[in-house]
Amino acid sequence: MAKESGLAITTLTIDDSAGAGQDLRNDITSFNLSTPRALQDVTGIDKSAMERLTLLADGQLGLTGVFNDVATKSHVVFKNFDTLAASQVGRTVAINISGQTLNMEMLFNDYALARGADGSLNWTTTGNLSDGTKPTWS
Repeated sequence: MAKESGLAITTLTIDDSAGAGQDLRNDITSFNLSTPRALQDVTGIDKSAMERLTLLADGQLGLTGVFNDVATKSHVVFKNFDTLAASQVGRTVAINISGQTLNMEMLFNDYALARGADGSLNWTTTGNLSDGTKPTWS
């Protein structure tokens, strides 16, 4: 596999409240994705270096974007996050980078709008793994 830039993300879809995946790539200006594993320190007093066990997997997706209230775009997808979080309904997130795909069920816990001094209107949100399925790239 060759080194590549992040210039051409081919898929970044998130379900709307009806469960239909919406392509939000045009609204998203940056994202950060992590799929960490919890670690347990099991170092005994007989050791001079750390000893750990791998525990549960997790997933987080931080998004930043530009306000867009067209029917299938970011504002419509995220505006009802509080209702969804209360009912624990996850959103399917699909990301494809260079043929590598990651699907996760996520809860989004905030949809924050910010108006800049220059007049820009941007949003941020964070999704967290919600269904207990380990994030796996395919």
